[in-house]
Amino acid sequence: MNNLNNKISAGTIARTAVLALALINQLLSALGKPVLPIESGTLEQLISTGFTTVSALVNWWYNNSFTPEAIEADAFMARMKKRVR
Repeated sequence: MNNLNNKISAGTIARTAVLALALINQLLSALGKPVLPIESGTLEQLISTGFTTVSALVNWWYNNSFTPEAIEADAFMARMKKRVR
């Protein structure tokens, strides 16, 4: 079982996003294409939007049962709650 403390940090995601944008920008420049016109404010907004989107999708996924195991676990939890009452 995976250790739940092994999560990717926000800093790692931000650095990866900045690296990806820099590499794309460099590749476009090498190919003679217009470079990405991204200012620091735009980059901040893109990263913020990315964090919000990822956070929303992760929380939506974990709070909704899609897999057979999760559906079974929900049914088990409902049975256990009935026993307590």
